[in-house]
Amino acid sequence: MSESRSQKSEVRSQKGKRKLLMIVVCLSSVLCLPASEISAQNNDVVRLVESKRSELKEKEEALRREEERLNALRKEVDDKIASYSELLAKVETALKRVETVKGENIANVVKAYEVMPAEDAAVRLTALDEKTALLILTKMKSKKAGPIIAVMPPQKAASLTRSMTVLPVQKKAAKQK
Repeated sequence: MSESRSQKSEVRSQKGKRKLLMIVVCLSSVLCLPASEISAQNNDVVRLVESKRSELKEKEEALRREEERLNALRKEVDDKIASYSELLAKVETALKRVETVKGENIANVVKAYEVMPAEDAAVRLTALDEKTALLILTKMKSKKAGPIIAVMPPQKAASLTRSMTVLPVQKKAAKQK
């Protein structure tokens, strides 16, 4: 009987060992499968990260090139603005000189008409176009312009007088614009 008990216990022990071995084999196969799957997933993630990294580098390089291009364009525009500003200053200076010379010329013509006898000045102003005659008369002193207008033909004197009364209104309107 004791043999039979020891045999039974040995059989039980072997059955336990078999069960344990089966459990170990099952667990190891279960653990091994996900490990290979995890490894494959890790490889996919690594590839994806590398792909994104190379895309980012390409985009960064494209942005750097675009920034360089924009900086070159900005410099070109700044240079042109400086050039145009310099040219504008020269033109404004030239225009001021022209206006000065023109003003001096008009002043000289006005003085010439002021020293003429009123009859001679009236004849000459009547022969001029209305704009020029008006410019000369408006620059003259009123004590000199009055006698000249008095000896002009009535229609020319009336036309010039009408223009002289409108002239200040036109100048004010031009200044307000």
